[in-house]
Amino acid sequence: MDTSKPLNKPIQKSRFLQTVEILGVSAKLGMTSFGGPIAHLGYYHEEYVSRRKWLDERSYADLVALCQFLPGPASSQVGIGIGLSRGGVLGAIAAWLGFTLPSAIVLIVFALFMQGMDVGSAFWLHGLKLTAVSIVAQAVWSMGRKLATGRSRATIAILAATISLIWANAFTQVFVIAIAGIVGLWLYRKSTESQAESTFFVPISRKWSVVCLVLYFGLLLILPLLVRIFGGGGTTNGLLLFDSFYRTGSLVFGSGHVVLPLLQGEVIHTGWVTESDFLAGYGLVQAVPGPLFTFASYLGVLISGIPGAIIATIAIFLPAFLLIVGVLPFWNGLRHNNNVQGALHGVNAAVVGILLAALYNPIWTTSVNTALDFVLVLLLFGMLIYWKLPSWSVVLAGAAGGVLLGILGN
Repeated sequence: MDTSKPLNKPIQKSRFLQTVEILGVSAKLGMTSFGGPIAHLGYYHEEYVSRRKWLDERSYADLVALCQFLPGPASSQVGIGIGLSRGGVLGAIAAWLGFTLPSAIVLIVFALFMQGMDVGSAFWLHGLKLTAVSIVAQAVWSMGRKLATGRSRATIAILAATISLIWANAFTQVFVIAIAGIVGLWLYRKSTESQAESTFFVPISRKWSVVCLVLYFGLLLILPLLVRIFGGGGTTNGLLLFDSFYRTGSLVFGSGHVVLPLLQGEVIHTGWVTESDFLAGYGLVQAVPGPLFTFASYLGVLISGIPGAIIATIAIFLPAFLLIVGVLPFWNGLRHNNNVQGALHGVNAAVVGILLAALYNPIWTTSVNTALDFVLVLLLFGMLIYWKLPSWSVVLAGAAGGVLLGILGN
């Protein structure tokens, strides 16, 4: 019998080197992960599961399923969870910093110096959108072969994709995953399939998890009271800003795009940001890699300069960090329960269906417009699946291909 350690349990090395490694890998993803939240899951799968084998397919799918349930940016929470597993709380912080800072820095620079620049029609941006199509297609292909096998699981995946496309709203994904969990519990609760190969290492105690959960809910209650007590003007603007963006980050379910209308209500109706500046930032955030939640960095600059950007960025991501650190140790134990395992069979098949639906809309429908676009997607897909090239090289090829398509189109 193979008695080797789980794939994702880190090998023994100094905490400093481990944290630096996590920071470097996540920073590479932060600089190359174009295409939005669903595309990020594809980049993660390629880097963390296929290439580095920091965790196995089942653990990755279970983590994605958990983060789809939780409020906040799901793709960032998945990255934080992987960092937590790899290097504890320091690893989680490094994973968040690496994935978030590239996008945040670019948006801060744009807000300071480049307002009014038209990036929406750039040829290289179109190529990056096509790259996202190939990345998500690869994730659907890889995960589907392992998590949606057999007639019943394939049926769950197809129905999940169908419902996600027909009734698309902020809560559809949560509804689909919940129903799939119930169906999975009914169909697979007596499954004898071995789960020994699926072990997710969480190197923190449940005591610290409880502290994080108490902080998550406590800040939701305390921050508005502090704002009410200390007033709303002058030097307390930072407190107002933190409360506003923390509350927004705590209440977002579904895609990261859902955060945009919530932020619009927070910053436009209060007079902090004009509608034209808000829409300009919305265009900019589509053009950069990394999480959509870094839109807060752009808005923070407009509201209160660099300090405002720092406050807004930390505040909007803090709920996601507290939740994933607070929930993951309990989840790691629960997911090995037989009944929970049965539910997860259904949930994981549904996650494949949700990814498939997102591959079509919005990723495919907003990117593939011509036969030449499809040819470039096929080429990039082949580079990932058959030639096994690293994702950063595929991103560069996609950007170059977009420029070439633009030249040919003219």
